Amino acid sequence: MNARSNILQRLRKRRDGQLPMPELDFSPMQGREWNAAEKLDRFQQTIESVHGEVHRVTEDDWLDRLAELLQSRGARNLLVAERHRLGRKIRESEHEGLPPLLAYDQPIEAWQETLFHDVDAAITSTRGAIAETGTLILWPTPDEPRLMSLVPPVHIAVLEADQIYATFLEALHMQRWSSGMPTNALLVSGPSKTADIEQTLAYGVHGPKELIVLVIQ
Repeated sequence: MNARSNILQRLRKRRDGQLPMPELDFSPMQGREWNAAEKLDRFQQTIESVHGEVHRVTEDDWLDRLAELLQSRGARNLLVAERHRLGRKIRESEHEGLPPLLAYDQPIEAWQETLFHDVDAAITSTRGAIAETGTLILWPTPDEPRLMSLVPPVHIAVLEADQIYATFLEALHMQRWSSGMPTNALLVSGPSKTADIEQTLAYGVHGPKELIVLVIQ
């Protein structure tokens, strides 16, 4: 008897009650008992395993690190939100090491060509992160639309260390997602990747080639 016949025979026996049905557990996975330091370590380890890049910074030096990272990549510009406090802080800093700043201040139809071909990097805020899976939570708004994190070759995300949750379920409960969500919430676990081409894993084919996370402690 070949493998196909064996599988079909087992399915028939299960259908006819000759084999017991397996016990299935669809209950959500409960929280992990990790402290803040363990959650940060787990998040960094997991997202770096899929080519993400994590830098631990402080409120005093994150702009300096941002400038260094952009300079090392030869970024000609940086796309920032116009009204979000993160974008305002970057603009108001007038940091000499930063490249020219761009704003997503018009409909996509008016500057699609520029966004897709001339923007080198974008920086966004985050809603938090999931330690277990090494995942960022992005909460798009009209001022910080999802294309900011999906199109430019380099996506830089700013994450507050105290907003790292152990599991997705914990994030859902603690942030009260049931009380209101945007049209689309984004879960980002590393830079863009695909294996569609000859089953070879490639990065940056359908989106950012690099994901850089600045964790503010």
